[in-house]
Amino acid sequence: MTTTTEAASTEAASTEAGRRDAGDPRGGRFDSSLGLIMLLLVVVVAQGPVRRALSAPVAQSWMTVFTAVVLQALPFLVLGVLLSALIAVFVPPSFFARALPRRPAVAVPVAGVAGAVLPGCECASVPVAGALVRRGVTPAAALAFLLSAPAINPIVLTATAVAFPRQPQMVFARFVASLFVACVMGWLWQRLGRADWLRPPDRPAFHGHGKGAAFWASVRHDVMHAGGFLVVGAMAAATLKAVVPASWLRGAADDPVVSILALAVLAVLLSICSEADAFVAASLSQFSLTARLAFLVVGPMIDLKLFAMQTGTFGRGFALRFAPATFVLAVLVSTLVGAVLL
Repeated sequence: MTTTTEAASTEAASTEAGRRDAGDPRGGRFDSSLGLIMLLLVVVVAQGPVRRALSAPVAQSWMTVFTAVVLQALPFLVLGVLLSALIAVFVPPSFFARALPRRPAVAVPVAGVAGAVLPGCECASVPVAGALVRRGVTPAAALAFLLSAPAINPIVLTATAVAFPRQPQMVFARFVASLFVACVMGWLWQRLGRADWLRPPDRPAFHGHGKGAAFWASVRHDVMHAGGFLVVGAMAAATLKAVVPASWLRGAADDPVVSILALAVLAVLLSICSEADAFVAASLSQFSLTARLAFLVVGPMIDLKLFAMQTGTFGRGFALRFAPATFVLAVLVSTLVGAVLL
């Protein structure tokens, strides 16, 4: 009798554990479906306060900026992951060994100039640079491509020419400053960078799949991975945009040094896609051309969403070193180029 009771107790315990492992609500586990139902109930019950909070000007501004950043960046992010998947699945590693010079010091400017062929923004360049590193390209060359592609491709330069129809020198100044910063950062990484600072980009294995299946699996992986960091960066940009007073910009424009730093920081905070940033810079007519050049050079190389995506692709240790160095160099080069060409 005792044995039968112990067996029944053991079976009951096993059944209860199985329910918990399987997500059975009777097992006491809080699953995602229950959480969604509870969230919907809270929204329905508190719909009055929620509606009033969302109708506030600050909330409206936040949602506008967040939506604009995501909608601007998402098409180019998709373009980037498509190119990344094409490189990962269909391009043999030997292609890059033939296309780029063997010496890293020469491969850096070649990769920087190659950035002109990618019709996308910084959201597209991050996954492509990750694919290049996975394919054995020296990190210095891949990073030069990452920085140059969003700023010197034909779409961005054309948009800059349209935004500044009476200042064609802005197009040339943006090209020169952006390419110079990209090459110098590549050379600096080759000289001073350490292997343990750069985490190799992850890539799930697709062994046993055909090329088509591997391609779409790679696309899904990169969209979910990079897209999540894009959303995080867009949320941060929207939050900062909603709380920064507009009067600060008017006060900063009167000082030449402060105006350059102000627009450089603003480029980081706004996180505008490089295809659209020239029109924003053109609208800031109270600032000098040099200050607006700093806005155009800094933005495609380091902003909130780009920092988040670099962190997710190459690791936090890389981003914490690479982003500040890029910002400082971009500001200095923009100031020098602006003084000479503008």
